[in-house]
Amino acid sequence: MIEIIVITLGLLIAFVGIIGCIIPAVPGPPLNYVSLILLELVVGTNYTTEFFLFWAALTVLVTVLDYALPLIGAKAYKASSFGIWGSVIGMIIGIIFFPPFGMILGLFLGAVTGELLAGKEEWQALKVGTVTFMASMLMILVKLAASGMMTYYFIKASFDFLF
Repeated sequence: MIEIIVITLGLLIAFVGIIGCIIPAVPGPPLNYVSLILLELVVGTNYTTEFFLFWAALTVLVTVLDYALPLIGAKAYKASSFGIWGSVIGMIIGIIFFPPFGMILGLFLGAVTGELLAGKEEWQALKVGTVTFMASMLMILVKLAASGMMTYYFIKASFDFLF
């Protein structure tokens, strides 16, 4: 009976993890990894220690890159601190007023507005906004891929246990 409850809870955590790949306030891949660990601890799986170490390392890497890649991209294209802060503020405003897709538009508009306030030309501001936006979109896709795979392994191990 406890196993069914844990599988249900783990599945809920995994789906929240997938949603968290899009909503920045929710840590997507770490939640998916927690669901795998929870399943291993209570039910047991056929997955090896190397499997769990691989997904732990990938979860950490994806989480770090999620924050770093947009900043690295913005810095590579000479973004000012106004542009970086503008993208963060725009993303937060977008999440609050137009969730969840407002964060994407807010990130882009915030970066462009910040660069314009810093005195950059319009084309430079658009360039920084586009790079920041593209890096963020790339990381959403990477997070979705990692979380999707971990959810797949969770469901596979759950089915193996139940059937």
